[in-house]
Parts: sequence; C-alpha cells; structure tokens
Amino acid sequence: MQPTATYDSAFLRACRREPVPHTPVWFMRQAGRSLPEYRKVREGIPMLESCMRPELVTEITLQPVRRHNVDAAIYFSDIVVPLKAIGIGLDIKPGVGPVVDQPIRTRADLARLRDLTPEDVPYVTEAIGLLTRELGPTPLIGFAGAPFTLASYLVEGGPSRTFENAKAMMYGDPELWADLLDRLADITAAFLKVQIEAGASAVQLFDSWVGALAPADYRRSVMPFSSKVFDAVAGYGVPRIHFGVGTGELLKLMGEAGADVVGVDWRVPLDKAHRRVGPGKALQGNLDPTVLFTDKDTVEVRAREVLDAAAGLEGHVFNLGHGVPPNTDPDALTRLVEYVHAQTAR
Repeated sequence: MQPTATYDSAFLRACRREPVPHTPVWFMRQAGRSLPEYRKVREGIPMLESCMRPELVTEITLQPVRRHNVDAAIYFSDIVVPLKAIGIGLDIKPGVGPVVDQPIRTRADLARLRDLTPEDVPYVTEAIGLLTRELGPTPLIGFAGAPFTLASYLVEGGPSRTFENAKAMMYGDPELWADLLDRLADITAAFLKVQIEAGASAVQLFDSWVGALAPADYRRSVMPFSSKVFDAVAGYGVPRIHFGVGTGELLKLMGEAGADVVGVDWRVPLDKAHRRVGPGKALQGNLDPTVLFTDKDTVEVRAREVLDAAAGLEGHVFNLGHGVPPNTDPDALTRLVEYVHAQTAR
C-alpha cells in the first residue's frame, strides 16, 4: 500500500536506511502555534473541533510544508482524538492539555474503552485523502499516542509530573494495567490503520511520557503493548517511528519494540544513541528546540553538531529533540531546513 509518488522521497529513503539526496527534515509540532497563519485559521475554534474538520486539518497540515520546505508533512491531530471518538469524555484545555471527565481507575471502567472503527473517524479518512492529493510526492506522516502515554492521561485524568496514579496501578494491579494497555494498543493500532489505508506514507507512535519509567518496568509493563501496535501495522510496509522524551535509558528497548526509526531527544548525541539502539534502525532527531531562540550562527553550529554525530548512521531524519515551541520564530525553522539541505546535499 506504499504510495508510489512518495516512495523515493528523501524522507522515506532515510527511514528505509537507503542513500538520500540530502538529509530529510521535518519538525514535531511543525503545524501549530508558531505559525501566524495557523493562529489565524484556528481563531475561535476549539482544538478537538479543529481536528474534526477535514478542510481545516488539510490547510493546517500544509502550512509548514509551504513555508519551510520540509521533507514530510505530519497529519494535524491530537493523541486523544481516538479516545474522544469512542466516547471518552475529555477536552483539551488551553494552557493545560487533555483533561478526562472520569479517570479510568477500576476494572469496571475498562468497559468504556470500546473498539475504534473507521466509521468513528470519517474526518480522518477524508482529510488524508485531501492531503495526499495536495502533497503529491511529499510524504504524509500519520501518528498516534502510545498505550502508556494514553493510559497516563486516562488514569491521572490529565497531565501529570509524577504519574502517581498510573504507576500505582502498574505496580499494584499489574493485571488491570495490562488489560488497560492491551485495550489501548488495539485502539491505537486501529487508528493508525485508518491513517495508513487513507494514504499516510509513514506513522509515528508518540510515547511522550514513557521516560518516567525505569528500563525493567518498561520492558515488563509497556513494551509488549507498544510492540503489539507496531506488529499490527507491519504488513502495510510503511516506516514506523517510535518517539519518547527523556528516554535515553530506554533507547535499546524502544528499538526492540518494533519500530524502523527511533526518535531521540536532545539529551543523547546521535552517535551514542546509535550504539544504544544497535544496528538495523534509522534514527530521528535531535536538536534541542530551545536552540531556535538563539542567533542564526548558533543554530547552525548546533545543527552541524547534530549532523556530525549522525554522519555514520545507516539512516538519519533531522528533527528537533521535541516539538517546536510555540514562541519560535518561523523564519528560524525555514533557515534551519535550508541549512541542513545545503550541508548534506550529495
């Protein structure tokens, strides 16, 4: 099901660890608050509603491609969209993040997590159809939240620094925890399948908060369910990317979970990350996003360090170590794309 128009793109070639004409670049949260055109079209529209309007999703997804000349688009959505689609009461509150009306804390609560079907998210299929026609040879990345990160929101009821309720369930009731993550793995896999079948050229699994775990706990209580997601979409033949924050100690295990590309945040140099992940995986990353607030020369020096650390990798996709900060000057991103392309042209 690989879209032929995008197959030889620099981004997909890098994901497959094949020779590339230049190091491809895209940015997590490239479509969003850093762009004045984004703020204009989103004005007065709540976040979750904006994710359900195909024409608006298409426009927002295309904005950074037009402006920055990035090598891939990422579908504009949010990791809680599939939970909302199956009837979980939640909202994304400005300045806070996802907030769940009734947290999941007991076995009886699991009944609220029903299967996700394509009919639950028709706006996703429609938007990706519109996007792939507009993007042509530029790949579209679909994405979803990983079971652990979704579970952390559902159990805590919203964002958390300590994940005390989620970790208490993981440690104290491992059977309930496993059943919860297994359920979320099925929902996540179904959401990714909808995106791939609609035309997404690659998918990224965001496990944003999994860096809160020790390696032994990740291996025992999280990795099997991330692996289940990756296995469920393996047959489509699209690259699968795995990303988390603060995951330096988990990089080897995250690679073993089944991704083709492992995202690395800014805390671990890419050459060291490669040694931890091991052969057979491309890497994605990993400029510290706050470098974008410095001058042009400093950005180029730090980007050069990332490129030098990536020089011996089998495949490298240039990205930030996390999402684009809201107050970023968009021109800094445009210049960074130009710099990476010029420095790595082959």
